[in-house]
Amino acid sequence: MREQDPKTRIKNFSEVPYGYSEEEAVKEAGRCLQCKKAPCVSGCPAEIDVPGFIKAIKEKRFEDAIAVLKKTNSLPAVCGRVCPQEDQCEKMCVLMKAGRAINIGNLERFAADWELARRPKTAGNVQKGARGEKEKVAVIGAGPAGLTCAADLAKLGYKVTLFEGLHKPGGVLTYGIPEFRLPKTIVDMEVSGIQDIGVEIKYNFIAGKTKSIDQLRKEDYKAFFVGTGAGLPLFLGIDGENLNGVYSANEFLTRVNLMKAYKFPEYDTPVEIGKKVAVIGAGNVAMDSARCALRLGAEKVYIVYRRTEEEMPARIDEMHHAKEEGIEFHLLTNPVRSEGDENGKVKRLICLKNKLGEPDESGRRRPVPIEGSEFSLEMDTVVIAVGNGPNPLLLKSIEGLKLGRKGNVQADESGRTSVSDIFAGGDIVTGSATVIAAMGAGKQAARAIDSYLSSAR
Repeated sequence: MREQDPKTRIKNFSEVPYGYSEEEAVKEAGRCLQCKKAPCVSGCPAEIDVPGFIKAIKEKRFEDAIAVLKKTNSLPAVCGRVCPQEDQCEKMCVLMKAGRAINIGNLERFAADWELARRPKTAGNVQKGARGEKEKVAVIGAGPAGLTCAADLAKLGYKVTLFEGLHKPGGVLTYGIPEFRLPKTIVDMEVSGIQDIGVEIKYNFIAGKTKSIDQLRKEDYKAFFVGTGAGLPLFLGIDGENLNGVYSANEFLTRVNLMKAYKFPEYDTPVEIGKKVAVIGAGNVAMDSARCALRLGAEKVYIVYRRTEEEMPARIDEMHHAKEEGIEFHLLTNPVRSEGDENGKVKRLICLKNKLGEPDESGRRRPVPIEGSEFSLEMDTVVIAVGNGPNPLLLKSIEGLKLGRKGNVQADESGRTSVSDIFAGGDIVTGSATVIAAMGAGKQAARAIDSYLSSAR
């Protein structure tokens, strides 16, 4: 797919890939073998009829293509941009054996963008669809899991209200993923489509504080889905993490994306970036943080990771883009402390070199520090992107809800928890994972809620 030149894009927050033209999309769709068993479908958590929508694109029936996608996926423009298709549907493609799978994600993005470009525009007003006739269901958290669960329940005829703690919907889609990967206009339009089918959204609602689950039960909500994600940042527990200039990736990306720090002073939220920035971690969040820092004016940005590139959890595309943009990788490197100046501002990161030992519980080889290998990296800014945990505010307020060792909700594959009317899915159950995995969990929970409420009638 055509993209912005790296030297140009590091100076802006515009989307990097341009997307397919109609001619390019039809040509790519023409490569699909239309397999009868379609192994690609089994690789999609959103259960998309992949051959069906691709065939419609091939035949230039673009309206039919988006209709096929939306039967099972309420966020196709999002998925086409941020889902790891290379590890899911495309990995299962028969043509992968020949080394070149169908670009399913790019085709999904094309169909979704085609529809969004033709959707009737309103004067800033959301067209709200009719509410269903069935029971009231509360969905807590307007991230990918909650949005998917809410949409699927609305399609089944339930009166769904989505309660969101922030002033904008989308969860990680809005506060976590940068504009150059996922434009927020796309998220807003996808959410408006979910409102179109009857989902009501209430913002600035802190579940467990604004109102408890018990209070919502008294308002006649008959079932609940908890999809509040994993928004509590984790730290390394090393000296110097309280220095000025040391950010959690959550704070850094929220300032940049949700609060528009990259448009300061047009927006009121500044974010201080020095000349040299170290991002600790090597997942997608780390790559997003590093690439944002570069666009905010850093002269040098480093990824500091304790294992090798082979073990990096980030998407291949994200690592490729980061390298193209000049981000440097310090691999087999373990931070041990940050040091600051007399004003409490971070000035250097002290690290040890590692070697790889035996595999740990993750299945990856464990990093082992090399004695006597300590060295320093001069830094003005450090961003810690080593994972997230669940916010305990809501969870601790629900009597009888069983939590795991790390504070995550215990739920089965369908989203059922230890409390009969409460279901959960996404990062609040699994810990930090992918957008599409959260969406898949939302779909499973919607089915389970429908079964639960149907059996209670």
